[in-house]
Amino acid sequence: MSKPILGSFGVALKVSPTYLDDAAELERLGYSAIWLPGGQIDDLSRLVEIARATTTVRVASAVISLDVYPPGMVVDLHAQLQARAPGRFVLGLGGPQKPRPLTMLNDYLDHLDNAEPPVPAERRMLAALGPRKLELARDRSAGAIMLLVTPEYTGAARRMLGDGRALVIDQMLVLDTDAARARKTARRSLQFLSGLRGYRASFARMGFPETDIDTLSDTLVDQLVIWGDPNAVAARISEHLHAGADHVVLHVLEEGDQPGPIDAARRLAHLLS
Repeated sequence: MSKPILGSFGVALKVSPTYLDDAAELERLGYSAIWLPGGQIDDLSRLVEIARATTTVRVASAVISLDVYPPGMVVDLHAQLQARAPGRFVLGLGGPQKPRPLTMLNDYLDHLDNAEPPVPAERRMLAALGPRKLELARDRSAGAIMLLVTPEYTGAARRMLGDGRALVIDQMLVLDTDAARARKTARRSLQFLSGLRGYRASFARMGFPETDIDTLSDTLVDQLVIWGDPNAVAARISEHLHAGADHVVLHVLEEGDQPGPIDAARRLAHLLS
């Protein structure tokens, strides 16, 4: 099984009145993939629209939730995108946040395998944090998508996946040199995720004590969410590539006058090229 060619850097796009123009600009800036986060996927047709607004850039989901969209809808989406943009769509799947998720994941993947036409394993990736999901991503997909991990954990995931699978790191970042403001923005997103069992387990697996997780300590925030000026952010993003990631998604967080995804992508493009 071959792994998808994603290039080194992509950007998580936010749906807005200008998001299709934004997608076209990200392609012009040289980013090799445009990712639509799960919270922005209110309709699967958004991904088709992004493909229509661009020409060569990869279009990917990070991630389509298994308990929101049934496999038949995903099969139809893949067929549409293969017809409209052959080879450009990468299907990122994730969830569910409920007991025995591996059973549901395997059943879902069985549906994709047995569909007509199927969604081939080399065109799909799984959101994964723990060892069992990483093993499933290795065995039944083209690789893993990981959110809120340190470069050290990226290295451990690479060893578990092996060289034949793609490893994508969805990296949250804030372009702000004011520590208090940047951490406040980061905690807004971490507050919800830290309450989910899978992320709490992941944080503990990376060595964060329970008090750091409960309080979203500065140490935890600073290691999981990158903040600072463009040069500092670019340097820390590259640590994941050195640790074994194939591709890093710039997942920009913003509040107030902090740069949003497109502005941040403009400021970082020449530093990441």
